[in-house]
Parts: sequence; C-alpha cells; structure tokens
Amino acid sequence: MRLTTYTSSSDAVDERYRSAVAAYGRRLAERGDELVYGGTAMGLMGTLADSVRGAGGRVVGVLPRLMADRGLADRRCDELVVTDGMSGRKQVMIERADAFVALPGGFGTLEELLEVLTLRQLGYHDEPVVLYDVDGFYRPLLATFEHLFAQGFARRETAELYVVAGDLEEVFAHLDRP
Repeated sequence: MRLTTYTSSSDAVDERYRSAVAAYGRRLAERGDELVYGGTAMGLMGTLADSVRGAGGRVVGVLPRLMADRGLADRRCDELVVTDGMSGRKQVMIERADAFVALPGGFGTLEELLEVLTLRQLGYHDEPVVLYDVDGFYRPLLATFEHLFAQGFARRETAELYVVAGDLEEVFAHLDRP
C-alpha cells in the first residue's frame, strides 16, 4: 500500500511527536507499505523518512523545485520527484496514494489534509483518510469541525470521510479495512 503521509518539517517539536512519527514509519516499513511524503530531511518529515529507511522500507519524496534548489531535498529517497510548484507536488502525492495519513504537523499538513478531505467529499477519490491523533494533537481541529457542523457550514456526514486514530493499532486497523 502506498501511504501518502503528511507531517511537519519543524525541528522544534516535543519528543513525543518525534517518537510517535518514528514508530509509525517503522510499522509502515515492516508491513511492506511505501511512504510517499514531502521529500525533505527536516523535522518530523526527516524522522519519518529515516525511520522507514531504517526498517528497510521504500521512501518516495515529492517536493517543488524551489525547495530542491534551496538544498532541502532528501537525496536518500528511493525515488525523488521534483515538481514545478506546490500544486504539482500535492497532485503527485494524491495520485500516488492508496491512503492518506495526517501525523502531527503545521499549516502545510493542515492545508494538505483539508484538500484531500475536500476532494474526497467531492468524489475525486475514495481513499481512506486517517488523522493520527497523537496525545490529542488533533482535538482542537476536531472541535473546529464540530463547530462547522453545528453552525451548518458542513454536513455532519462529512465526518464519515475521515477516521481519527489514537494509536498505531487504530491507524493500521483502519487502513487494512476492505
């Protein structure tokens, strides 16, 4: 299974997130899944790619030329795809996905997560979307979603487009559902 995974490029995060991301990466590789991710060696993205590689897994990095030209590309990827811009990067990551997993992350992670949820809502794909809610990381976002439902800005059925997983077992149990 090709798992497009979104996470942070920040190095300034708490160690619990780094540990959770590393454990996810090891499990992904042990299962024989392929990682498709943002293509840098920075922050949690670097932790993720290193953990997959360390467990013998395949890593596909996708990043825009601007970032590659700035020396941010993870050159140790099994495959490195360089796109013309961010929209091309996101498109490649979406096209290669058998499923999407959002790990803790910042604005980029949230933007990519919301795009794949919107595309699923509109019927452009039917791949699973999992939010790995490490230590309640996604609780504030989920509260915002509830606010959207309560105020009529989104239909409550939209919550069926994603699954919230509190641990690795839940993440992969959902991904393994037919």
